[in-house]
Amino acid sequence: MSHYETNKQKMLSGKLYIADDPELRADMAKSRRLTRLFNNSTENEMEKRSALLKELFASVGENVYIEPTFRCDYGCHITIGDNFYANYDCIMIDVADITIGNNVFFAPRVCVFTAGHPIDAGIRDELLEYGKPIKIGNSVWIGGNTVINPGVTIGNDVVIGSGSVVTRDIPDHVVAVGNPCRVLRPITKEDRSFWEAQKEAYDLTIKR
Repeated sequence: MSHYETNKQKMLSGKLYIADDPELRADMAKSRRLTRLFNNSTENEMEKRSALLKELFASVGENVYIEPTFRCDYGCHITIGDNFYANYDCIMIDVADITIGNNVFFAPRVCVFTAGHPIDAGIRDELLEYGKPIKIGNSVWIGGNTVINPGVTIGNDVVIGSGSVVTRDIPDHVVAVGNPCRVLRPITKEDRSFWEAQKEAYDLTIKR
């Protein structure tokens, strides 16, 4: 006996699916409502913003700040760790899971796209699409106007240069940049020593 899968189940398992589906439309309507309320909130309504993000996302850690405007498809497929910051105009297309670790920072206009469309025009014209999950590790800085494509994993302790298009996995402890994004160099002990010296020179201390 064949096993019936809903379009949502197909979507989340990376299979071809049709987005014009009652269950998916309901999930998207909830996301639209919550992001509208979030984007229309003021800088004096931080508790409201926090509550809206907790309702929108699958899971959200401590000290999460997103600068309006923010857009996503569903929200309920996004998991964010502690100490996350996203600057203006962040977009997350979460037709598959998006998992973001701790201490991750997005510059303006970072786009995280899990959605893909068939190369074959005949299949694409039937409105079939698919998604592949994206994972971003801990202690990652992503420069402005970066696009992260479906199926990509970005490791821990990574810097992605501005304007990058990330089409393949990025390993731990590197600076990567470009279109397509490639490893530029490793992050070294010399980098640590340089920035520690800068911090000490200006008598800076980190406060959480």
